[in-house]
Amino acid sequence: MSETSVALADDARLSEPPALQPGTLRVVPLGGLGEIGRNMTVFELDGKLLIVDCGVLFPEETQPGVDLILPDFSYIRDRLDDVVGMVLTHGHEDHIGAVPYLLRLKADIPLIGSQLTLALVEAKLAEHRIRPFTLVVTEGERERLGPFDCEFIAVNHSIPDALAVFIRTAAGTALHTGDFKMDQLPLDGRITDLRAFARVGEEGVDLFLSDSTNADVPGFTTAEQEIGPVLSRLMAGARKRVIVASFSSHVHRVQQVLDAAREHGRKVAFVGRSMVRNMGIAAQLGYLDVPEGILVDLKRIDEVPEDRQVLMSTGSQGEPMAALSRMANGDHAVQVGAGDTVILASSLIPGNENAVFRVINGLMRLGAEVVHKGTARVHVSGHASAGELLYCYNIIRPRNVMPVHGETRHLIANGRLAEATGVPAENVLLTEDGSVVDLRDGVARQVGQVACGYVYVDGSKVGAVTDDDLKDRRILGEEGFVSVISVVDRQNGTIVSGPDIHARGVAEDDAVFEEIKPRIAEALAEAVRNNPAHTTHQLQQVVRRVIGGWIGRKLRRRPMIVPVVLEA
Repeated sequence: MSETSVALADDARLSEPPALQPGTLRVVPLGGLGEIGRNMTVFELDGKLLIVDCGVLFPEETQPGVDLILPDFSYIRDRLDDVVGMVLTHGHEDHIGAVPYLLRLKADIPLIGSQLTLALVEAKLAEHRIRPFTLVVTEGERERLGPFDCEFIAVNHSIPDALAVFIRTAAGTALHTGDFKMDQLPLDGRITDLRAFARVGEEGVDLFLSDSTNADVPGFTTAEQEIGPVLSRLMAGARKRVIVASFSSHVHRVQQVLDAAREHGRKVAFVGRSMVRNMGIAAQLGYLDVPEGILVDLKRIDEVPEDRQVLMSTGSQGEPMAALSRMANGDHAVQVGAGDTVILASSLIPGNENAVFRVINGLMRLGAEVVHKGTARVHVSGHASAGELLYCYNIIRPRNVMPVHGETRHLIANGRLAEATGVPAENVLLTEDGSVVDLRDGVARQVGQVACGYVYVDGSKVGAVTDDDLKDRRILGEEGFVSVISVVDRQNGTIVSGPDIHARGVAEDDAVFEEIKPRIAEALAEAVRNNPAHTTHQLQQVVRRVIGGWIGRKLRRRPMIVPVVLEA
């Protein structure tokens, strides 16, 4: 990326955006920029808001105890009555997973999407006891949502029924691709509609928001149909049970597993609640062709000989509570053993590498043969590579480009592709979550930044966990815990009891702390004598400084220290 476009993003990073002027389209990404997940973009015009996608981000190891990470709704929380609709481009969790949490705030926000996308969302919302207002659309249709005239365009992805959306407004036009690739031989025959891309390009695309996930991958993304023969060969050579792990919404991958199982006379059982739910929906709506008699309930799979079993499982990203992780740990009803073949038919989402490798190691320790993308072609991406993106830029010829959906390296690579096709550097906007971009008279510029942090879901709590809480959890997990309890008499400045020191997770016997106890007692007594008005908190800080410094020098550790000072 040229220095010019990077500087444009930096100049306005810390400034509050100005009031939105009439006739100006404002675009604010609330997730999905600088990360793989949490995709959500807000379009604003004439006091009305249109939302495109509302997804979740899955936590990394540095976020212990967190279940999900949501977009930050604070920018729109007080303006939900102004939302005219939420367009959902496809049914993956990183695009629909946060919908229930937004609809908890206002349940009647209209949801617009394809048949499969809305069916998956409705099933999710049912678990939250929310009955949404939905509008099913198909490619080629146009819907007027307040000041936004939305046309839906077919795009090919790793889930059926994905849509791009072309937004026409009085202030200009924007094309949001959602996630897409240009597979020319898709399993369902539904290709990315480049004719529609060319048509809206001729009309004029003022702002192009394009999927960036594979922008740094040269060439073209491999066709999905190349996975089928590999799965068939692996099943033919498997001695016993075959376990295939994939995303629970990857209908095309499951279809190929079903086809390979039928070819080799195997029965298939779905493992994992979301896999069972999503594939049931896909089959009911006709997106998944289930051969007659091939499915077996997991509870009855033992009735099938092991060399005729195929388990289609969740857990391809090493999620601790997912089925495959539990199998690797030996605490699942399915006991993996020697002769079993496990196929990880998915890519690694950045940040999940260690978790996935732990699962692989655990499965191999149990005797299974593990096949993954690094050893066989068992996965192809659902995202357009650099060659496909270049085609799109040349077909659409956008005036301004705002790369979305990707880590910083992906956004930068996508911006460079845009510049290579002739988009002026100053018209390529490298932005981040919370950036405010205004489009007026065909010119798009970043004009400010709004607060846009992570919102953590921890059990039933949403937003209660802070970054400081996560820091404390990391310290507890990595460095341990030390408590120091003392009782002081303020009147005569003496230590009545203690200090009593107890440690957990420090890998040291409590006896090692005998050396520091006199120093803590002396520091406390001196603090009380010098200033009897010291608060309990101030006395606790005295204890923290004394023992913290000693532990750092003596034990080379930085545990969480919890000093407790009581008054006699």
